[in-house]
Amino acid sequence: MSKTTRKKDLENEEKIVRAIEMLSFVVNDVTTPRNIRNSIKEVINNLSKKNTTPGIRAAAAINVLDEISQDPNLSTISRTRIWSSLTLLEDIKD
Repeated sequence: MSKTTRKKDLENEEKIVRAIEMLSFVVNDVTTPRNIRNSIKEVINNLSKKNTTPGIRAAAAINVLDEISQDPNLSTISRTRIWSSLTLLEDIKD
């Protein structure tokens, strides 16, 4: 593994960790509907697994988070945090 590949992998993992931190705020917000909290918990669990590449984990999370962000019951601050997480995850490429 070359230095640039290793550096890229570390950067991708850091972005995933930051996205998980932002999503944790949404999960811990009592105003977030239960179904959304459960979906985001599942996204966090999938992002935390190391059995696939960061790009695949990010792509799967993007699909779910994009759908969640369209929910009309979601508060503005939670939606903004989800969008911020999406922005981080969209930068991850394999």
